Amino acid sequence: MNVKLISIAGPPSAGKTAVVKQIIRSLPDPKKAAYLKIDVVQAWEDEELAAEFGIPTKKVYSGDMCPDHMGIMVIRDAMEWAEQIGAEYLLYESAGLCLRCTPYTKNSLGLCVISAVSGTHAPLKMAPMIALADVAVVTKIDLVSQAEKEVFRERIKEVAPNIDIIETNAVQGTGMRYLNKVIADMPPAPLDKDMLRGVPPLGVCTICIGKKEIGWQEHFGVIRQIDAPDSIYRGD
Repeated sequence: MNVKLISIAGPPSAGKTAVVKQIIRSLPDPKKAAYLKIDVVQAWEDEELAAEFGIPTKKVYSGDMCPDHMGIMVIRDAMEWAEQIGAEYLLYESAGLCLRCTPYTKNSLGLCVISAVSGTHAPLKMAPMIALADVAVVTKIDLVSQAEKEVFRERIKEVAPNIDIIETNAVQGTGMRYLNKVIADMPPAPLDKDMLRGVPPLGVCTICIGKKEIGWQEHFGVIRQIDAPDSIYRGD
């Protein structure tokens, strides 16, 4: 396998696609990039990137399935596709809806893109997504003060003390030089030995199969009561 896998997570509208564009522009040969977008019902990023850079792209709609779980299902196929078409880089952008999933694999470069204008507590709210990433890319730094940037940075370090932090105005590409070097130095991902870095959230309950009644008393599987410290399992 000669493909380098770059996994890009983050909440909606954080600037993930803007970061993807800057990465592609920085590659020695942008035509060697391929792109996969996972979303729920609508996405246009693949069309934008194909039109701007002339690179091969794919998108997958998850529909009723968690988009990050969908990504886990199809990423192996996507890596095989990227190798077949001669790509050297596969940029995989997740939908990032629940702020809990961490779709990074052990042999990928895991980027968590987070907006500086999302509030100083945002890194704590999406801690699992940040904790297993290699790099936190903080976007829209031109819209906040220096003091806000420093507080935001400390919040990220609370979650992941050793993570690399890149602050950028992703539209203009400022501050991306270090990330470009990390990508240049990363090895290809051996497909047959790759695994997730963390365990995704459980999806084992009757809500997941379409049961509409409200209240834990109406459901089975992994459930949660309002005052219970942990989830419990309730069977027949």
